[in-house]
Amino acid sequence: MSKSEISYKSKQPKIKNIFIYIYCCISKIGAILFFGLGAVFLAIFVFPFIRLFTLHKKDFGIIARAYVSHTFRVFLKNLHICRSSILKVEDKQAFRNIHSKVIIANHPSLLDFVYIMSLVPNSTCIVRGSLTHTPLRGVIKQAYITNTTDFNDVLVECKKLIDKGCNVIVFPEGTRSPRIGRNNYKKGAARIALYCGCDVQPLFIGGSDKYGLGKYDPLWSYNHLEKYLYDIKMLPVIHIENYKNLSDTIAAKHLTEEMEKVIRSAGDEYAKTYTGLTLNNY
Repeated sequence: MSKSEISYKSKQPKIKNIFIYIYCCISKIGAILFFGLGAVFLAIFVFPFIRLFTLHKKDFGIIARAYVSHTFRVFLKNLHICRSSILKVEDKQAFRNIHSKVIIANHPSLLDFVYIMSLVPNSTCIVRGSLTHTPLRGVIKQAYITNTTDFNDVLVECKKLIDKGCNVIVFPEGTRSPRIGRNNYKKGAARIALYCGCDVQPLFIGGSDKYGLGKYDPLWSYNHLEKYLYDIKMLPVIHIENYKNLSDTIAAKHLTEEMEKVIRSAGDEYAKTYTGLTLNNY
């Protein structure tokens, strides 16, 4: 049993209805399997069709990611109907209006990218290279950028996309947020923003504890106290102009510190007003 699981269980009441808990765990695992099968279907059947009928082959990635965003919205809507996972945002249109930004966010769970991508369809993401060894391989290799790619190549590809009005989603922690302690923010997101000369759009993912979807959480686990709530806040833009007169190294360091400060501060303020039974780790 991991430290995070021990910490969670030590603070929570015992499970009242073991049958409902088992049902929720099975439903969660079923949703994960369905998600993986959906990715295989996209890679084998949908993406080749898009390639065949795309007039401008260089825009395949943009069209493919837009389609992935649509499928994410359908997937999440089904979770919402089942009351398994609920999204709360103040203005969905504001997310659709994000263009040519590096989008950063805290990373408490498996579904963070899915929710952000569903809200901001014109985006790509820097994803873990290890995911290419999962059923998501076909989608990732054709439409996204892995963190195992040479970083100079990543910078060039990100600039091409941002110059077209697309966004790049990066989780500066590099992995999901731990339930105990905090991850240090890495400089990759800052370096991309500085190289591309684009502003940074921070998001904060609040809501209920994502136990069962967090780092080190067992597959057979679930937040039995309340539904998974994804309360996503759009924070003030961090303007790259403030860092252009600094050397690359210093600029990346200061920009990374500002990213962390903005998101941590948002989390601290959120915790003061949140009224749920369990608080999302940030």
